[in-house]
Amino acid sequence: MSLMGLRPAEVCGLRRSDVDFEAGTIAAGDNTRTLVDGEIEEKEAKSAAGKRGLPMPGTVAKALKAFHTLQKQERLKAGDVYVDSGYLLVDELGQPQRTDWLRRRVYELMAKVGVRKVRPYDARHACLTYLAGVGVPDVVLAAWAGHADGGTLAKRVYVHPDSSHLKVAAEHLESGLFG
Repeated sequence: MSLMGLRPAEVCGLRRSDVDFEAGTIAAGDNTRTLVDGEIEEKEAKSAAGKRGLPMPGTVAKALKAFHTLQKQERLKAGDVYVDSGYLLVDELGQPQRTDWLRRRVYELMAKVGVRKVRPYDARHACLTYLAGVGVPDVVLAAWAGHADGGTLAKRVYVHPDSSHLKVAAEHLESGLFG
């Protein structure tokens, strides 16, 4: 979910009912779970643009189905102590998770597989940078990010061009201006 550009609070706030496998969509932003002064705060998106239905890539659908199967096994193993909270991201007993839990788990996984430690929120930056780099129009980028500004904020805050983007720009100059 983070690799789809969702905010950690959106990932933690997703409910199973937000995922529609038949339609191939995820309803993002309907609910967020953030940690404020040690307490969980649940709320809707700040704006109407923050509530968005995102198309679900096949890889994500496959991963979510496998995760759902794992959760069914955990539910059976836990028996009566399992809480059916309705959330997508839950612990082995069905309790919904917090952004600090998600961050710790991501860091543990990064250490386990030997990759550089980056903040989970940076996955949002990476996703939006990738989408901008492959030519997704600003207005679509803003809609994907849940912004109402038409793409200005999304590009200014989340898009971080690197040398590969500059090479593409040079190729466009070569074929257009100089070619």
